[in-house]
Amino acid sequence: MKRIPFVPFPLQTALKSSRPFLFISSKLVKFNPFLAEKLIQAEINLKDREYLAIAIFSSFFWFFLIFTLFNFLGLIAGRNLFFLSLAFSLLVSFVLYNYINFYPSLLLSRKDRDIERNLLFAIRHLFIQVRSGVSMFDALVSVSKGNYGIISEEFGKCVKEIATGKEETQALEELAFRVPNVNFKRVIWQIVNSLRAGGDIGSVLNLIASNLTEEQKVKIRKYGSQLSLSLIHISEPTRQAE
Repeated sequence: MKRIPFVPFPLQTALKSSRPFLFISSKLVKFNPFLAEKLIQAEINLKDREYLAIAIFSSFFWFFLIFTLFNFLGLIAGRNLFFLSLAFSLLVSFVLYNYINFYPSLLLSRKDRDIERNLLFAIRHLFIQVRSGVSMFDALVSVSKGNYGIISEEFGKCVKEIATGKEETQALEELAFRVPNVNFKRVIWQIVNSLRAGGDIGSVLNLIASNLTEEQKVKIRKYGSQLSLSLIHISEPTRQAE
């Protein structure tokens, strides 16, 4: 199981220690309805209420640790640090609870950036493989062995599932669900629909690559326009000063 920052113990140990907080976390889940989906996509094998219970337990752990440490140091120094330690401990525990709560979203954001960086290259790789007469399965294997970050890892999982008997389209559908990137989901669904319809997957991949290329060009032009406007706004005060 993955380690989560600021959770003081391995997750299995933290899960056992956090059981008294499950009642509270079951209520808090209502305020975070997408947490269960985010945990699946972030590959954190916990239920949403279990994850929040661990977050609550961890915030209490750090609260009591910091509170005790501050008061102990105050006792040694001969000063009463009760209110200072209470305020600081509450602040730290509140920040850590929110950080742990936000952590799956942070993981998904990192995944999203990695996928955006490699998606076009991975699709071109698939296209070249399929156009050369390779089956879709072997093309997926080839990409899984490539240097495409999260995409290679996810295709590797997909390949293992297909090799153990799962249908190709079903494995790809599950892949689309667990990967958060919108463009990647769209690409996978287009591939799945083409496979089911028995269409020319090479043409579909070529069209996908062309669309992704155009979208990137639009983003670059948009960024260039925003940068130009920013430079104009920066240069205007300089001209006025002259």
